[in-house]
Amino acid sequence: MASTAALQRVVSMPPPRHVATAPILRAVGRSVPTCSACGSLSFCLPFGVEHDAGWQMDDLVAQRIRLRKGDVLVHSGDRFTGLYAIRSGSCKSVVTTASGQEQIAGYHIAGEVLGAEAIFMSAHDSTITALEDSEVCVMPFERMESLARQNSDFQRNLNALLSREIARERKIMLMLGTMRAEQRLAAFLLDLADRYRARGYSSCEFVLRMTREEIGSHLGLKLETVSRLFSRFHQDGLIRVQGRDVKLLDRMALQQLVDATLQ
Repeated sequence: MASTAALQRVVSMPPPRHVATAPILRAVGRSVPTCSACGSLSFCLPFGVEHDAGWQMDDLVAQRIRLRKGDVLVHSGDRFTGLYAIRSGSCKSVVTTASGQEQIAGYHIAGEVLGAEAIFMSAHDSTITALEDSEVCVMPFERMESLARQNSDFQRNLNALLSREIARERKIMLMLGTMRAEQRLAAFLLDLADRYRARGYSSCEFVLRMTREEIGSHLGLKLETVSRLFSRFHQDGLIRVQGRDVKLLDRMALQQLVDATLQ
């Protein structure tokens, strides 16, 4: 039988370093502006809502949480309970195939809504992780359905939101299925620039929160290919790259490169 001293040594041993603890989701205080005063509302719901329905929109959000870089919002397989609107920051969604291979399915920025793909199966099929310190609004789907039954404008907006997600998925499938490597990267940069411009940010200069390897996973390209294309675009005067800071210098040339796949 083991001695008391030996047992004490075993009990006092620290846990293995590879054991990860669950991230802490930090609730945001009540002083945060309401939905009706939020600058991202028009992106969460494409056509907005009537002013007199503002109180309903404010009741729609059950919780606002803060995520630190690397925190997981939802894991693949988690039960679907609602949608998540990014108030600030950015996230990535990662899908794991049956063979265990991971692929980044989406790069999401402020104003975009996550989790719509989980409605059908009532479970999330991807893991959503914060790429930087972010703030997310939690919208229980039961509340959304209830508001949709009461308010026809909201019903149309909800339908438009879901349709927008379908259109985005189709656009990604088209890109992966028909475009060459350089066209995929050009399309990715132009799309990201347009999304930032719609939110009032610069249409040609932004910070990439994903690494080159993550961009490659999203576009179906190898890390070496992505790095080589960034260097080539830089040398050709299409973009200027400094670390993760990217500036589009010739949007027309990038668009012509993308459009070449349709000829």
